[in-house]
This record gives sequence, structure tokens and C-alpha cells, in this order.
Amino acid sequence: MTASMSTSPDTRAGNGYRTRSAGNGWMKKAKMQKRLFVLLAVTPAFGGYLLFTLYPNLLSAYYSLLDWNGISKPDFVGLDNFVKLFQDRYVWRALSHNLFYMLTIPPLVIGISLLLAYLLHNKGYKGTPLFKVLFFFPNVLSTVVVALLWAFVYDGSFGLLNSLLRLLGVPIGDFYWLGDMRTAIWAIIPPYVWAGVGFYIIIFINAMATIPKSLYESAILEGAGHMKRMFMITIPLIMPIVRISALFLVLGSLKGFEQQLILTNGGPAGSTDVIGLYMFNLAFGAEFHNYGYASAIGMFLFVILVGAKLLTDKLIPNRQIEY
Repeated sequence: MTASMSTSPDTRAGNGYRTRSAGNGWMKKAKMQKRLFVLLAVTPAFGGYLLFTLYPNLLSAYYSLLDWNGISKPDFVGLDNFVKLFQDRYVWRALSHNLFYMLTIPPLVIGISLLLAYLLHNKGYKGTPLFKVLFFFPNVLSTVVVALLWAFVYDGSFGLLNSLLRLLGVPIGDFYWLGDMRTAIWAIIPPYVWAGVGFYIIIFINAMATIPKSLYESAILEGAGHMKRMFMITIPLIMPIVRISALFLVLGSLKGFEQQLILTNGGPAGSTDVIGLYMFNLAFGAEFHNYGYASAIGMFLFVILVGAKLLTDKLIPNRQIEY
């Protein structure tokens, strides 16, 4: 009886083998499912990058070697477009405007955003949630809407700015801010700042929320005021975020042209033209359709953007401060 109910060593060994075999099969199936999930998750994004980013950029590099209007048969001209580019005074005029905006817009946006973010985060205003919504509101609007709003502000006859100046007793008349070479280039700056400040306020407030309150409490006990706390504690501890924000703003001021296109289209007399707008008008403008030359300017702009990134890294080192 005992012998009939006992299990032989061979049977136990067979059961153990089947158990290990089933476990290995389940693990292989789980690994295969994980790889399939990763493949399905990555393929659409990578395919979109190849199709809509990398492939057009490679085509632009090829088009830069052609004399082509987009319709007729292209002619291969080699580096002639790049030689023409360095001799084109309009390219350098547009690039000087880009450099002007690069030196003005990022510091203004970063400075205003840091100040407002610090006040909203550390002052404890009752209306802080409302202020966040109001400051972020311009980011909900499209670039076209923002530009049209500011075009109304600068209007000579019915503009908000001229009306305000008249109320203050300034005899401004019907001055068109976007139609005068002396003021047009400066008038482009406020729309960019107004549209960008709210986004970076939210970024900086979230960064400031990670700073331990004990650091501020210790500084208060030592008699440090708000200004000293901001420059000695807040800004150094969120400097990596400030650095990335400055990089985005610098690159955006070099390649952006939407506001100029809608507000002035580069005028008057090219006083607000930027290199991205000049390239756009060469490729898709009403008078010119020179895809080859426009692509050469695009390659030149790519080199400038890489140089701006390296320069930003050099001027704003990535210092991690631990607390």
C-alpha cells in the first residue's frame, strides 16, 4: 500500500523539469511581449521623426546645392549658393536683427519671469492661482492671435498705446509704431516677451517648489531680505532650469520669424527682417521662389544655431548645487 502511493524519483524529476520548462516559457513570452510593446511604442515616434524631421533636413542639404524654383528642372550649382550667401548684404542685415533680438528678448523674459515667479511663490498672495492663470493666458493663444492683438495695440488711429499716451497728455498724434524704422524693430520685442513670460513663470515656480523651506527660514533668521534670498538661494538652486530656459529662448530668437511676418513682414524697408523670414520669403514669397538659395540659408542658420547652443553652454555653465 505504501509503495503504491509513493512517487518514484523519476516521476518527481519529470515534474520538476516540466515546472522549470513552464517557467522558462512564461519568461520568454513575457520578454517577447515587452519587446513587442517597446517596438510598437517607439516605432510611430521614430517613424514620424524620420519622415517629418530628418528626411526634410537631408533634402534641404541636397536642395542647397541646386538652382531650383520648385517647379522647373533643377540645375546643380554646387557651392554657388553658399558663395552668394556670404556676398548677400540682406542676409547679414537680417542676421544683425536676429542678434539684436537674441540680446534683448531672452534676458527680459528670464528676468521678468524669475521676479514674478519668486513673488508668487514666496509672498503667499491670496490671488496667486488667479495670477498664474492670467500670466499663462497668452500661451493658450496662437502666434497669429498674439501678433494681431499687438498690431491693434500699435495701430496709429485706434491703437491702445496711442490712446494711453493721449490720456497722459503726450501729443503723439496718429503715429504708426510699426511703420517707422526707428520704432518698428523695438516694437517687435513686447509681443515676444508678453507671450513668453507666463510659460517660464510656471516653469520657475515648479522649480522653486523643490527648494527646502528650511533654507529660507535659516536665511530669514540671519537677516537676509527677499532680494538677497532670491540671488543667494533661489536662483543658484534652480540655475539648471534657468540655463535650459535661456537656451530655448536664444534658439527661438534666432530661428523665429512668425511675429515679424504678421506684424511687419520685415518692413519698413527691411528694418525688422530676420534670417528666418528672409529665407521664408525667398522660398514661398510672392516675388521669389528660389528653393535652392533658401535651403542654403537654412543650412547656414543650422550652423548658427549649433554655435549659439555651444556659446550658451560656455556662458552659462551647468553647475549642480546640492543642499
